[in-house]
Amino acid sequence: MMARTVAALARNGFDVRSYTDRKELIAQVMKNIGQNVSVGIGGSVTVRSIGLMEDLTKRSVRLLDHWKEGLTKKEIDIIRLQQLTCDVFLSSANAITEHGEIVNTDGFGNRVSAMIFGPKKVIIIAGYNKIVPDIPAALDRIKRVAAPMNAKRLDLPLPCAESGHCHDCTAEERICRVTSIMQRRPIGADMSIFLMNEELGL
Repeated sequence: MMARTVAALARNGFDVRSYTDRKELIAQVMKNIGQNVSVGIGGSVTVRSIGLMEDLTKRSVRLLDHWKEGLTKKEIDIIRLQQLTCDVFLSSANAITEHGEIVNTDGFGNRVSAMIFGPKKVIIIAGYNKIVPDIPAALDRIKRVAAPMNAKRLDLPLPCAESGHCHDCTAEERICRVTSIMQRRPIGADMSIFLMNEELGL
């Protein structure tokens, strides 16, 4: 599964690497981040769970993290806009298919926007649990796993947070609003996919 996905992503133009050691993955990410650059952090549990943030805080970089505690809504909006033109954007994916496609669903759309166009360098970090056979399976994973778990994590009053699956609700708090499918690396984009041979994120 991992080998097929790596090969497919490479055929689709992505710079892709697989890892079995978190320290090696983090070291490779840090090689792509220089000094005195802006680093955007997408809404990603994966990026924040592997120990990468600790290394970033030690580097002379400008972190653009809209999950930072204590921010006002205005400050969050400003950071989301700044992420669109940062030097390096770090995020994960909701699903990656064995055909080498990357599928994401957002509420605001800021994460998918920054992943597709704007930042000088994009790095997507994902565990093997994000790998699925095809696009229908990717969309199904988002509805059955990623979205309900995120809704529950955010303590949102959504039916999926209670049931564990999508109800295609019309709630104001709905977080499934914008879906992107990258079938090939966007033209001109410097984009790397780092796959970890362990379960990471939601």
